[in-house]
Amino acid sequence: MTSFSIHGVGVSSGIAIGQAHLISNALLEVVHYQLPMHLIDDEIKRFSDAIATVKYDLEKINSSLRKNAPAELSAFIGTHLMMLSDKSLSEAPKKIIQNEKCNAEWAIKLQMDEIVEQFEQIEDNYLRERKQDVIQVVERVIKVLLGHPSQLATEQQLSALSEEHKLILVAHDISPADAIQFKQHEFAAFITDVGGITSHTAILARSLNIPSIVALQKARDLIRDGEIIIVDGKQGVVIINPDKNILTEYKLRQEQWELEQQKLQRIKSTKAVTLDGINIDLFANIEVPDDVTAVKAAGATGIGLYRTEFLFMNRREMPDEEEQFIAYKKVAEAMKGDVVIIRTLDLGADKQMNPDTVVTCANPALGLRAIRYCLSEPQIFHTQLRALLRASHFGNIKILVPMLSTLSELRQTKLLLERAKLSLRKQGVLFNENIALGGMIEIPAAAINAEAFASELDFLSIGTNDLIQYTLAIDRTDDAVAHLYNPLHPSVLKLISMTIKAGEKLGKSVSVCGEMAGDAKLTKLLIGMGLRQLSMHPSHILSVKQQILHSQMSALSANSRKILNLTDIEKIEPLVAKLNRTADLRLNPRP
Repeated sequence: MTSFSIHGVGVSSGIAIGQAHLISNALLEVVHYQLPMHLIDDEIKRFSDAIATVKYDLEKINSSLRKNAPAELSAFIGTHLMMLSDKSLSEAPKKIIQNEKCNAEWAIKLQMDEIVEQFEQIEDNYLRERKQDVIQVVERVIKVLLGHPSQLATEQQLSALSEEHKLILVAHDISPADAIQFKQHEFAAFITDVGGITSHTAILARSLNIPSIVALQKARDLIRDGEIIIVDGKQGVVIINPDKNILTEYKLRQEQWELEQQKLQRIKSTKAVTLDGINIDLFANIEVPDDVTAVKAAGATGIGLYRTEFLFMNRREMPDEEEQFIAYKKVAEAMKGDVVIIRTLDLGADKQMNPDTVVTCANPALGLRAIRYCLSEPQIFHTQLRALLRASHFGNIKILVPMLSTLSELRQTKLLLERAKLSLRKQGVLFNENIALGGMIEIPAAAINAEAFASELDFLSIGTNDLIQYTLAIDRTDDAVAHLYNPLHPSVLKLISMTIKAGEKLGKSVSVCGEMAGDAKLTKLLIGMGLRQLSMHPSHILSVKQQILHSQMSALSANSRKILNLTDIEKIEPLVAKLNRTADLRLNPRP
């Protein structure tokens, strides 16, 4: 058998060696056929029964979760259950069956295509990738309709495998429900044709601490069931049918990786302090209240970014003030006085709550989104601000405003915040009168004018994902230009540096909450540039902390200044690599 490799996006590090177990893509099996009128009612019932079966299966899986299971699993199952209850999936296909006189599989696929097309109009990476939830739910329903709801390995298959030949799932995509079963059977890894860094597949992989690679494009077509494969999550490479030498090499790498992970657990309770005594705050990013469990397990000292979009997604009606208040309060109380930075609604004109009334625009990335959207919908914003203020009475909550570009937007926001405070005072509702207000620096214009923003805000948070994309005019999900997406571009580093200096000058804290914060290869550069707060996915905290514990700030500062003076990425990248190897030395010491 010929050995070959394929490359994708590594979303969870580690090395796995095992046998490929292919999961079918039910959507590819859907065919269209006409039904006579007398069978329409039976077909509608068949569809309804399939929806009910999937609901039952998901509820059963959710109730079987172990107490120590990652919070993300239950949250994502809940999202899928909510989708199944939405009329766009549970009722609309019935009308298609009735009107088109077609089979149920085809009807729900047509409805899925329409919903997915609406999601495709969304510019925000994280929200756009939620289309995969719709696809996963529909595929589960179609599998039931086709008569093969599950294709995970049987207990007999699992028991027959030796320890060194565990199963590695190979799929077009993997749903949260499949991932739960996958975790319970202790599969070695999973790889998928689709997905991105912020897809649920990626989030689940990181929360489970399982090697995973997504966006492999044709993995399921190229890999055969039962073949021995190696998954290198760090490098984003899959090796199929490795020869003896490659297998031996990767077994050694795997042992080394596992040893390193065990060692990381030793520093869980250690404070993130450099060798020369500089303390760095390591915060966590979360999507749902239950994520707090993972935050505490990772030893984070606070929450640097609570994305509130999850409360608003996959539903036709807005969450009311009470629902929002309960969610925010739950997180604040669970953190017991530690910082909880909650970002206000980060949606846009292309992301209306009701999927039937999605408004598209020529370039949604430059359109009505985030704070622009909130200011154009003052009642929605007022409701969220009241909920946030009420919850601030129960913990150390701070408010973070996304995508600021002008001081006018900031001043309008502050005015609406004061109005929300006034309405609560009139009702005698308690809240933190001095609640801190921060702004996200994710547009180059805001970074260039960071000093002005810092003068009117309590803190700044750099959203590197969008800052990089806007600065370089690159959509990192577009394969044609994704290779140009580089956090070490000199212009990006200069904008980050400008923001840090603005905060230092005015005595305002500055943090990074984008992907750069969780990349351990960039930790020493960022703290050398002056950052003292980093917020990331909980699974990245220990590896970042390890870098901090081996850092000498005096040397890092000088070396980082040298890197900031460079204008060529090809010169910056090797110096950053050297910075990680020689934190206590000058990059170019004088003779």
